[in-house]
Amino acid sequence: MKQMTIRAELAVYLKKNGITINQFAEVSKVNSGTISNIMNGNRPIAMQQLDRITKGMGLEEGCFYDMYVEECFIHSNPNWRRLRPFLYRCAELDKLECISRVIGIMMDSLSYTHPLFDTAEDFFAQGKYEAAALLYRSVAESEKYQHSERLAFCQYRLFTIALGGDQDVNLRAAVQFEGFVNRLDEVDQLDALKVLANTYSALRHWDKVMVMTKELGKKASIQYNYNNERARKNGVQKEPAMPLFSYILYSYVLRSVVYRELGDYDRALHYINLYMDMSWIREDTEEALQLMDQCMGWAQANIFLLKILKGDAAMLPEYVTYIEDRKEEFLPGLFKILQAANHYDFNVDDILQRFEPEISDFRDQQRNPKCYNRQIIEDRHTFFMAEIALYYIRRGKYELSIKYIMDSLENSVRINNESCIIKCVGMFEQLRHIASLETQKEYQNLLRINEKKNCFVIDSA
Repeated sequence: MKQMTIRAELAVYLKKNGITINQFAEVSKVNSGTISNIMNGNRPIAMQQLDRITKGMGLEEGCFYDMYVEECFIHSNPNWRRLRPFLYRCAELDKLECISRVIGIMMDSLSYTHPLFDTAEDFFAQGKYEAAALLYRSVAESEKYQHSERLAFCQYRLFTIALGGDQDVNLRAAVQFEGFVNRLDEVDQLDALKVLANTYSALRHWDKVMVMTKELGKKASIQYNYNNERARKNGVQKEPAMPLFSYILYSYVLRSVVYRELGDYDRALHYINLYMDMSWIREDTEEALQLMDQCMGWAQANIFLLKILKGDAAMLPEYVTYIEDRKEEFLPGLFKILQAANHYDFNVDDILQRFEPEISDFRDQQRNPKCYNRQIIEDRHTFFMAEIALYYIRRGKYELSIKYIMDSLENSVRINNESCIIKCVGMFEQLRHIASLETQKEYQNLLRINEKKNCFVIDSA
């Protein structure tokens, strides 16, 4: 049976409603002569005309797009002048299937590779990440045997788009992208290594964080030392997202974090001292001075933190004062305080009570999918809730502990954090006898959800 065309649909609509072409032209704001030529097959339908005709018929936006693909791109010779506005409208209306169909047609010709890449960059800048990913994927596929810089950049974009709340997905994305870093432009390599290091840090793959940060520091140092001469000789215009010196400092910051997490506090202090020494930095712009001041603040706070982690409770007031005014430092800082409290049996009830509103705010924030860097926030929140649960177990506040265990377990299952799931199960089993029946049912349900997702079974009997 022959499929209906857009022209046929319009003709049926006009006949059924007793509307003349001139009357419909007034409603749709499309010239009557244009409508007549379209219906007679003498003129292809432009994108704007299609949208106006659809609106004039009182139909949902984009309802004819599948037909439009058939008529204008599959059964006719496609051209970029018609394809480009169609892709933009599909992205706007989230018509991803239509984009996929059109891409399949376009990639028969390599001449579309460059405009598709530019369009993907537009979509990415506009936050249309799913549509952008379809285009990046098609460009990468067309250039997979060329080892081009554009192929590497497409893989970089696909990596950043893939990052989200699922740790398994994040790990796969990082591993898949890692081999493309050195094919990127030397400036893009810095940001790519920084994102990779942050991703592996959130996953607690400290060996990989160390590899990425060493490479970041080495590449940033080379570029910093020779940047002025290279720019003068080659006319290099591209600038990194941050001043070059800040990548060097950041590599030291992350290396200090790695050694701190591994319990090697002396080496952690060594790298703190390295990023405290900024005598070699040539820049004196306002941005540079602000970044240097921020880095010095991190250093001073992390020295306090190392002392706390070594058991010096006297440092708690100064460290708490530091994190209190810095929203981005608050949750990781409080998490470290709890770790020290659980290790050395500090009483930090007053600190938790003081920051109870902020803790609740972070619980709400991590449930907001639009918040910045959801991956890191959810991971931090999950471990924080597990740590506070352990603290309350040790203080004998079991009902509070169960509340935080369940919160952490729910997040752990959602983001596929296996190590935190195991920790939560261990704590819950200690307190199962005092948990309500409703809570026990919720607990079993979370374990079933986890089992279905990962075939990862925990004996909770």
